[in-house]
Amino acid sequence: MSAVLPASAMQADAEVDVAIIGAGACGLVAALRAVEAGADVLVLERDAKPTGSTSMSSGFIPAPATRFQRAIGTEDDTPGRFAADIQAKTKNRADPGLVATVSKAIGPALEWLAVSHGLEWIVLDDFLYPGHSRHRMHAVPEKTGAALLQRLATAAEAAGVMVATGAHVTGLFADEGRIRGVRIARADGSEENLACKALVLACNGYGGNADLVARHIPELKDALYYGHAGNQGDAVLWGEALGADIRHLSGYQGHGSLAHPHQILISWALMMEGGIQINTEGRRFSNEHGGYSEQAVNVLAQPGRVAWNVYDQRIHDFAQSFPDYRDAMSAGAIRQGASVAELAERIGVDERALSDTLRTAAALQRGDAADEFGRDFTTKPALKAPLFAVKVTGVLFHTQGGLMVDRDARVISTAGGPFPNLFAGGGAACGVSGPDVSGYLSGNGLLTAVALGYIAGRSAALGS
Repeated sequence: MSAVLPASAMQADAEVDVAIIGAGACGLVAALRAVEAGADVLVLERDAKPTGSTSMSSGFIPAPATRFQRAIGTEDDTPGRFAADIQAKTKNRADPGLVATVSKAIGPALEWLAVSHGLEWIVLDDFLYPGHSRHRMHAVPEKTGAALLQRLATAAEAAGVMVATGAHVTGLFADEGRIRGVRIARADGSEENLACKALVLACNGYGGNADLVARHIPELKDALYYGHAGNQGDAVLWGEALGADIRHLSGYQGHGSLAHPHQILISWALMMEGGIQINTEGRRFSNEHGGYSEQAVNVLAQPGRVAWNVYDQRIHDFAQSFPDYRDAMSAGAIRQGASVAELAERIGVDERALSDTLRTAAALQRGDAADEFGRDFTTKPALKAPLFAVKVTGVLFHTQGGLMVDRDARVISTAGGPFPNLFAGGGAACGVSGPDVSGYLSGNGLLTAVALGYIAGRSAALGS
């Protein structure tokens, strides 16, 4: 059980300048920055091998004004434009100072990771993710979260970052708002106390804590959680005990396209390229271009809490550039039909209903009518046989609320000022998605993980 303990109860077994809880993207980026600034750093990871939310993500990071964008001809993106896109998605409900901070920091963070630590970045320019006005989604060449985490881990090892695995932090030692150290539980049942001059919380959110999900996100209390089980809300619970300013716990990232029952992420690029989602009755039920996060709720509202992604050969060929989609093919999740009738039989929906749906979509593509759900079909070709489909469900990916931080990534107290040596980033911190699922802009999770990790690492080192 996570707890805040009096500093007088700590008998330190060791001491470091900066302790970092969590070896995901946020924690490793923070560690690289802190070591670079000259601090003695230790990353504490509860698992035997770091995986976490970063590894389970797509690995895509939105960033403006980078040389990687300019290399593909995107010359006019700016932090201000990016911030405007974030706020448009949230309906101006995200904290403007935090939005400005991460929008300005993320580009330099990716440039620094490339120059100083050898990470390679490509910019995905085949399509625009919902809500983004420019091609700004960066990825490592493998285009997976697991590969991103591995590259960060390799960089951390090369930089001499110390990572202690199997080190579950169960408590913080504090004295009048200053963190003095942490209590660590080991797999063999032993405990250690580590003193630190500064602490960075990079331990993600509370998606794995069913009680907290039911309390703050009741619409998904029975949904599948497609995140790391270790995301138990430790940062939130510590923050509550310390008197931290905690915001937007009802905000989260969902996803309306997880292959069912295979539990393989199907990229939303299929929808942006012209695919549609239908329910088991063969009917569309929403605007597929509204955003994949809020689509989780729409899919879960359908009969059986599932939907079918339907698309054609052109999109199927395009999708094979994504490793997850190839995994879904290997797992037998992808169905194919040479005709509408054959696909309807393969996926068990009414042929007439599916035909009507596809006929209506083709008319919308020609501009003959306006979509009842508000989607613009005219930018992509109409679907044509052979057709493909994959059954999907809606899931909770990760939470977006958490500890409010200032421009130095210092955790803010309810009294209004920052804690002197407590920092947070990623899912431990309040994100920039506002108070509900509709505010999540593609990539917001890794945006705050990398940007706030980049800021927190240096701030913690300089303040230690």
